[in-house]
Amino acid sequence: MSIFYPAMLRERIQYVTPDDLRSLGVEGILLDVDNTLTKFHSQELSDEVANWLKMMQDEGFKMTVVSNGFAKRVLPFTDKIGLDAVSLSCKPSPIGFWRGAKRLGLPRKKCVAIGDQIFTDVLGSKLAGVKMLLLMPIELEYNRPTILFRRRFEKGIVRRFREKHPERL
Repeated sequence: MSIFYPAMLRERIQYVTPDDLRSLGVEGILLDVDNTLTKFHSQELSDEVANWLKMMQDEGFKMTVVSNGFAKRVLPFTDKIGLDAVSLSCKPSPIGFWRGAKRLGLPRKKCVAIGDQIFTDVLGSKLAGVKMLLLMPIELEYNRPTILFRRRFEKGIVRRFREKHPERL
């Protein structure tokens, strides 16, 4: 099951600190959008997340977005927040993560992916050789049955991770 375990687990992105990222030895952040930076399909960024992004930039971390979303959904959002994006990244395929690391000009081992889904974000980052920081989703997508189905399995994986690795919480 270790391929489904992240390096670290946090409730929300604003609880991730620069020291957390430094402890992982990373300089670059590959960010998911939906349920990581903002609610599903939203174009709005909360003040807490905006402040977190600014703090990470001020701390010297390079950032880009790696999303399975179509360009017409992702690019208007990333333009608003001033980040580049790899849209339609085909996660859990590692290709989007590889492209994100290359875009940052960093080796994959110096990057961390931050996202909310185990079967796309965690699995894909592991296949790509990128560290992973899992967040709990901002909200559940009740109108997306396939995601709800996967979330049921994710609950068990997260529960076991919390039991086995309290030091990573």
